Amino acid sequence: MNVSRRSLFAATGGLAAAALLTPIPAFAFAEPAGVSPTMLGRALAALQKHAAAIPNHDVIAIADFALPSRMPRFHLVDVASGRVASHLVAHGRGSDPAHTGWLQRFSNEPSSHATSAGAYRTDGLYVGAHGRSIRLSGLDSTNSNAQSRAIVVHEAWYVSPEMAKAHSVLGRSEGCFALSKASLPEVLARIGSGRMIYADKV
Repeated sequence: MNVSRRSLFAATGGLAAAALLTPIPAFAFAEPAGVSPTMLGRALAALQKHAAAIPNHDVIAIADFALPSRMPRFHLVDVASGRVASHLVAHGRGSDPAHTGWLQRFSNEPSSHATSAGAYRTDGLYVGAHGRSIRLSGLDSTNSNAQSRAIVVHEAWYVSPEMAKAHSVLGRSEGCFALSKASLPEVLARIGSGRMIYADKV
């Protein structure tokens, strides 16, 4: 499904972006997918709401947890051009206790091991237990515990197109945005510091 720049411009109060389909990268296992216009509208509204707290508005990431984990649902969106690159991302095991591949619930509670909804600011790169990672700050009441819960972006062995193809589900994180090894370099380069990740389910 294509969304015209004109209709998106109107739907989001004049913010310049577009939901355009792009080819799935070679490392993604799924049929072609684009950003949900509703999700994009919510993300752009969040970017506007938190504009003062987010230094860089050129690229945003949208984690669309209405999709199953086997689908590329972590979308990097160039706000000016509408170009989209989509990647696999795991959700928290507390959000999917039965390991169905579908996010059942969000939680901001400590020790919930769940994914939290809302807008996040990327706070820079570091090297930790999972290698190169991105620190995050939660900007909404629904994800305000992100720092204390150590919710970050990192790579994980249980996220890969091979895993999705073999099992129809990815593994689960403890609430972090866990990406494949193949996806991490592009994500680090494009949203490394001072940009927004928006997570939701519509």
